[in-house]
Amino acid sequence: MTASSPSRAVARAEPPRAWRERPEAVEPWHRERLAVVYVRQSTPQQVLDHQESTRLQYGLTARARELGWAPERVVVVDDDLGRSGASAADRLGFQRLVSEVGLGHVGLILGVEMSRLARSGKDWHQLLELCALFGTLIADSDGVYDPAQYNDRLLLGLKGTLSEAELHLLKQRMHQGALNKARRGALAVGLPTGYARRASGEAVFDPDEQVQHVVRLIFRKFEELGTLNALLHYLVEHRVQVGIRVRERVGRGELVWRRPSRVLLQNMLKSPVYAGAYAYGRRPAEPRRRPPGPPHAERVVVGSAAWLVLLRDRLPAYIGWEQYERNLGRLAANRARADAVGAVRHGPALLTGLAVCAGCGCRMTVRYSGRADRHTYVCNRQRTDYGAAACQHVAGPCLDRFVGARVLAALAPAALELSLAAAEHVARERDDLARLWQQRRERAAYDAERAGRQYHLVEPENRLVARQLEREWEEKLAAQRRLEEEYDRVAHAQPRVLTAAEREDIRRWAADIPALWEAASTTAADRKEIVRQVVDRVVVDARGTDERVRVAIAWAGGARTDGELVRPVAKLAQLSYYPALAARVRALAEAGLASPQIADRLNAEGFRPPKRRERFGRQGVNDLLHQLGASPARARAPHRVGFGPHEWGIVELAGAIGMPGITLYTWVRRGWVTARREDPPSGRWAVWADDAEVQRLRQLHRRPPGHGQRRRWVDDAAAASLPHLARPHDKIDEGDTANDPA
Repeated sequence: MTASSPSRAVARAEPPRAWRERPEAVEPWHRERLAVVYVRQSTPQQVLDHQESTRLQYGLTARARELGWAPERVVVVDDDLGRSGASAADRLGFQRLVSEVGLGHVGLILGVEMSRLARSGKDWHQLLELCALFGTLIADSDGVYDPAQYNDRLLLGLKGTLSEAELHLLKQRMHQGALNKARRGALAVGLPTGYARRASGEAVFDPDEQVQHVVRLIFRKFEELGTLNALLHYLVEHRVQVGIRVRERVGRGELVWRRPSRVLLQNMLKSPVYAGAYAYGRRPAEPRRRPPGPPHAERVVVGSAAWLVLLRDRLPAYIGWEQYERNLGRLAANRARADAVGAVRHGPALLTGLAVCAGCGCRMTVRYSGRADRHTYVCNRQRTDYGAAACQHVAGPCLDRFVGARVLAALAPAALELSLAAAEHVARERDDLARLWQQRRERAAYDAERAGRQYHLVEPENRLVARQLEREWEEKLAAQRRLEEEYDRVAHAQPRVLTAAEREDIRRWAADIPALWEAASTTAADRKEIVRQVVDRVVVDARGTDERVRVAIAWAGGARTDGELVRPVAKLAQLSYYPALAARVRALAEAGLASPQIADRLNAEGFRPPKRRERFGRQGVNDLLHQLGASPARARAPHRVGFGPHEWGIVELAGAIGMPGITLYTWVRRGWVTARREDPPSGRWAVWADDAEVQRLRQLHRRPPGHGQRRRWVDDAAAASLPHLARPHDKIDEGDTANDPA
């Protein structure tokens, strides 16, 4: 607030007759307070162009003196010049005025019209409430009003409503005019990088060839790489910068080169201008979604169907409309959401985002175990959303091998085409980079030559300017030299034209796709990208606990391949052929075959064990016989030199009992069975066990241990009766409980 002074030059106009209509409304105690003249114009342009209105508002100080206020009690509030009255959020002058009224310091508020004070009903009625409460009068060109009086307040409220409606009508006319112009495609909108606008208003490609080349390179690499993150890293790796035209302030229209950013690339990929379309209303205002801060409506992104104007083929295009829609779809699919495929990750799971549950139709998630190469596809959507049981889960490696083998088989007929396409792709990429380097070198040479010309044109006597131009010339020459050195290093490391050896490598790898798939240089992300090129989704039906999993591969062309794979399960009883397996094992055992012979028969007949083993072994057969309560035939080895009657080797006796050899060895070391050790060099253990002893040990092995007690496996009386077979120095201390079978 600034007090009026004689130094301020104002035009004094004859006050309207309405000022003299109600002098009785002004009481003496009003004159003891301040008279505030509120001055406001809506925009800075109005302040410059409509100066007569500004002078008329400043002239209200004379009217305050005529109403009886002393000059030192008249205050002018002009902090809001150039600010709209639609809201009080950014109007410091209005906020100070309301504060002074609330403190009881203001006796009269003067304005040319009510729209100068506020064009918002909320702000206007708040001011009226305070004025009525603290006895402040309001005056405009029509008269003096007392907000405490009903008739005056009714009239002031009506004027405030008309002022707000007037602002709405002005905005509506402006909006309809802009929309009508946009429907013709004539409304000038901001152009993204790669475009420029002529003086006639026509949008054209940027005249700089390097700017155009970088824009085309960005769209081509995104089509190839598929993710925004990969595109950004590619541009950074090859030191590619994006040309931007300055739009405001100093240097408007000049070309500056900036490093690429994620936001810039995302805006480029989402802009329909690059597809040659004129669009208006892509981000309409949503008043209900206001961010924190000033009460401005938030802009929301809507689909193309909700755009106010969409005129295709109106602008020069870098890409086609189909490619633009593919880019939008790829960006949407890369989001980490349950309904999207998601971007390619570096984990070993091949079907991340592609595996779909046959039960509920949701995408299956990947769960990694402690080992990096062990993962499981799990459908937990019903459990997460509704607290129900998980639909299914399947081991990842077997499903990956199943799908990978069929993908390789599908790509085998296209080996020659892949070879030619790979060679063409590498050659085109190198040509793009070489062309970009050539443009950068030309630009650096031009900048150096231009700086040299400026230096030579200056008068030699003007050393103040010559020294500065000389420094700039030297800086340009140094930058050109650094760029040339960097180009030489890049060209030496990667020549522009493919060598004969490189072409042969590409041809060889493309012809042997399985070897390329398994190569150490092929990353998990590469394999996933290959699969996503030909597979839309993989429907998995692994419901139940058996080993059979039904898989349906939906190919990109619309074809479908159905198959069945065998997954590892935790238990033998979960195998679908467990009854047949149990019957066959029992029959072979009754036929007198030993465990190794039974394992060979089972493998030959196509039976497979659970988990990840592909063949039955002796121990697996023993475990199965133990579960079935059967015993294999005693496979006594041929009599060995040095073994006495009823003496066994550890492996032979363990096989006869149906227990692991390491467990029997532990019993021997602890003296829980009767054994002796031969002298060197053989050092073999000879375990004594006749038929009764073998049967006893077999029963003890099957017996569960007592609760909280150590299981004793040796009959002390039997051990004492055969002292010549035990060697005390071969036993381990009783305190050693490692590998205790109990």
